[in-house]
Amino acid sequence: MRDQNWLFAYGSLMWDPGFEVAERIVATVEGFHRSFCLRSIEYRGTIDSPGLVLGLDATEGASCKGVAMRVRDDDWPQVIAEVRARELLTDAYREEVLPLLLDDGREVNAITYVMRRDHWQYAGGLCADEQARIIAGAEGGRGPNRDYLYNTASHLAELGLTDPDMEALAAQVRRLCG
Repeated sequence: MRDQNWLFAYGSLMWDPGFEVAERIVATVEGFHRSFCLRSIEYRGTIDSPGLVLGLDATEGASCKGVAMRVRDDDWPQVIAEVRARELLTDAYREEVLPLLLDDGREVNAITYVMRRDHWQYAGGLCADEQARIIAGAEGGRGPNRDYLYNTASHLAELGLTDPDMEALAAQVRRLCG
């Protein structure tokens, strides 16, 4: 197994990778937090009505728990090409190789997608009420923005990764949607 066959997922890649995963394990990356900071204009919104999806946002002293996924060597070229096409659609993310601490104690380097704060789609710093309003109303090529939030919150809970902010946001969006 080659170390570069690892991907770190913190949003929809956790529950909808779109490829076969050889190994999946909870992992932590330091110096970043998961945040609804990316205006989605394709998958969960449109140019006229952007949605919000998660970005890995650089934050000193923060850490983010997500899922490390190892891909088999034979599958790697096709998988990474497909993931790049999906994640780098508008260049709002930059691809980085970051060190991860796996829950079993191993350390690996993994490719992940980090939010570019200098990109026009960056929406960091929105209050929870504004995030909820946007997520409740947006829809894009992959469906309603709220489904992205609900699926991510549900998957994090299944993994035992409590995220009170995301759970509160999901509850607020449910209220707005009736």
